Amino acid sequence: MTEPDALAALQITQSDGETANAEPLDLGARVRQLRKDRQWTLEQAANHAGLARSTLSKIENGQMSPTYDALKKLALGLDISVPQLFTTPTNSLVTGRLAVTNDGQGQARTTTTYEHELLAPTLTKKQMLPYRALIRARSMDEFDGWVRHDGEEFLYVLTGVVRLYTEFYEPVDLKRGDNAYYDATMGHNVISLSDDDATILWVTSIS
Repeated sequence: MTEPDALAALQITQSDGETANAEPLDLGARVRQLRKDRQWTLEQAANHAGLARSTLSKIENGQMSPTYDALKKLALGLDISVPQLFTTPTNSLVTGRLAVTNDGQGQARTTTTYEHELLAPTLTKKQMLPYRALIRARSMDEFDGWVRHDGEEFLYVLTGVVRLYTEFYEPVDLKRGDNAYYDATMGHNVISLSDDDATILWVTSIS
C-alpha cells in the first residue's frame, strides 16, 4: 500500500461502509492532547515515538504533514493504533460522578456467611459494585452450594487470612495485601482461616 493510499484508508467509516460525516480532525491538536493525557513533555513523547523533538513539535503545531512511517511510530509510542490518531474518544462526556463513604457508613447486608458493607451506595447505575466484607464462614459446609453471578470480581484481603475456593481451581490461601481477580460466573466461596473474622474488599463488575 502506498503512503497516500494508507492515509486514505484511515478515514472513519460507518458500519454500513459509508464515509462518516465527521468534523475534520486536527491531527496536531489530537497528538498534543494524547501526549498531555499521558503527562509527557515533548521530549518524553518524542523519545517514546523514536522521533526528533523538533519533528513532533512541528506535527503538533500543524507545520508539517507526517509520513505514514511517522504516524506508525507515533501510534506505537502512544500505545494506540494508527486509526486512533484520527478518532476522538466516543465517550468524551465527563460526568464528574463522585461518592464518598466514610468508615462504617456503608449499607449493611448480612448473611450467614458474610457481613457486607456496600460502598458508594448513593450512586445509581454504577459500572462496578464495591463492598467491604467480614468473612464469618469457617467451612465450606456453611454454604448452600457455590456463589456465582454475572461479571468479574476482584478480592483484596484487608485483615486476617482467607481461603478462596473456586469451581475449577485448587483452593488458595490469601493473607493481608494478597488479592485475586476471577470470573464471577465460576462458582466461588471464601472462608476465614483466622481466629477473628477476616475482612476483605470486594469489587464486582456490573454487566
